[in-house]
Amino acid sequence: MPTIHELATITSKGQITLPKPIRQALGVDVGGKVAFDLHEDGQIVVSRADAEHEDPVIGAFLDLLAKDIETGRHVQGLPDDLARAMLAHAGHKVSLGDDFDEDVEI
Repeated sequence: MPTIHELATITSKGQITLPKPIRQALGVDVGGKVAFDLHEDGQIVVSRADAEHEDPVIGAFLDLLAKDIETGRHVQGLPDDLARAMLAHAGHKVSLGDDFDEDVEI
């Protein structure tokens, strides 16, 4: 990958805007997270923070489903047993790297 050199200005609040070529190289967009690592030699490495990647579209859809289930207004065609299972698991942290304890049909 070629070296990219960009400048950013620090605002009075200590904020910067990541230049577009840097955002594109990191693969981050609005709401994306980046990590800053300060090395002993003073070098700072900026990288995409993948540990808690959240897709805003999927997040919004899941929020919609949660609200519908909580109010009893199920999304049309959502089976009751699926709605009950989703409600029972609402708020539980899930690690996408974990193995399943049971068989899953796709």
